[in-house]
Amino acid sequence: MLDVVAEKAHDEARQGEAYAPFANDPNQYKKKFYIESYGCAMNFADSEIVASILNKDGFGATSNCEDADLILLNTCSIREKAEQTVRKRLTEFRKLKQARPGTLVGVLGCMAERLKAKLLEEEKLVDIVVGPDAYRSLPALIEEADGGQKAVNVLLSRDETYADISPIRLNSNGVMAFVSIMRGCNNMCSFCVVPFTRGRERSRDAASIVAECRDLFERGYREVTLLGQNVDSYYYTSDISSNNVVTFANLLEMVALVSPDLRVRFSSSHPKDITEEVLQMIAKYENICKSIHLPIQSGSNRVLQLMNRTYTREWYKAKVDRIREVLPGCAITSDVIAGFCTETEEDHQDTIEMIKYSKYDFGYMYFYSERPGTLAAKRYKDDVPEDVKKRRLAEIVALQRRIFEESNTADIGKTFKILIEGDSKRSDKDWMGRTSQSKVVVVPKGTSQYKPGDYVMVKVVESTGGTLIGEIIE
Repeated sequence: MLDVVAEKAHDEARQGEAYAPFANDPNQYKKKFYIESYGCAMNFADSEIVASILNKDGFGATSNCEDADLILLNTCSIREKAEQTVRKRLTEFRKLKQARPGTLVGVLGCMAERLKAKLLEEEKLVDIVVGPDAYRSLPALIEEADGGQKAVNVLLSRDETYADISPIRLNSNGVMAFVSIMRGCNNMCSFCVVPFTRGRERSRDAASIVAECRDLFERGYREVTLLGQNVDSYYYTSDISSNNVVTFANLLEMVALVSPDLRVRFSSSHPKDITEEVLQMIAKYENICKSIHLPIQSGSNRVLQLMNRTYTREWYKAKVDRIREVLPGCAITSDVIAGFCTETEEDHQDTIEMIKYSKYDFGYMYFYSERPGTLAAKRYKDDVPEDVKKRRLAEIVALQRRIFEESNTADIGKTFKILIEGDSKRSDKDWMGRTSQSKVVVVPKGTSQYKPGDYVMVKVVESTGGTLIGEIIE
């Protein structure tokens, strides 16, 4: 099914990844937990917070669900397919519970808040349901569930940021890490369930963010990705009456100054909030990666208004032009929804034209999936037939792939600085790394003494599919 473009370089699209921290020996703990994460990078970062909380409560991680005393699924409600996948996994875990009485199963994250009653009472699939702002209560909820009660906490918070919790880096390569800088979202895009499942926007203490990034660097990490539902609206002050305000542009600089050898990425942005100051800050520091995620969602002004995106196609084009002007060579990535409520062929062609204009380097491309509780579900009829949605999505995906391949071909002969992340997936005789623009580059190891976490200069000699092939320039 064509529901996502695979070229997106980040690992955010991974579904159902099981986690076990390399840093800890599970055998030193009396109890074991197993966790799978679905959806966006925020969920993967949240799983690292959960792991830290559970470690302090005496749980060690295991990568084998059959060994676990506690099985957790960190869930996503953005698309129906993600929810279906989670339900299938919960059904499988119910069989495991029957074979191992006493095993507890819990659901975390966005599905927890939205489907708590159904999961607990109607379908009896889980013992514990915990919302994104209630992870600190997990030890108490586990105790309740051990006593035979159904344990639930899905209360949303106006101030929880988990700033004082040091995440356990799960399945880390020791080079790259996520750092959460804010939680929640104040944008009310009509198709999106996030404001209802993650609550209002609040920014984390800037000093704690910088301290976490510095600690990561001192432990050998060489890239951090600053995470938030809308990082560009980051705004922190310790005192409402204080003039000592930290904006996202300020925060980018603070993290960049940890070390010139620490790469800084960020995700995700709302086009309306990315400022001139942010663009200038990216231009100022070589170690702030030249890659901006700028979700368009639709190229039609009429549909954008229905989506409550608060910008027009003309305004968006001007923003793309400004990025290209201030940051030549900067990668621009995007999200696109095909077949939103009432979308016509003319609207669809507007989206096609916008993709051609913006020339996205990567993209998440979906067909519209109505989510219960959203403004769109309440206001509009999901009236575009599924076969039409799929056909339009296929056209969008085909176009984006062509643009992606053209972009990669244009890189042949160019030289890039890449950060080595580890072995190539296909061969341990090759290194894999990424450019500042987040493009994957594979290079032969040869007799070089490089290691993960090293920077190397690479000349691109070939492009195959979604990967660039290069050679190290000594």
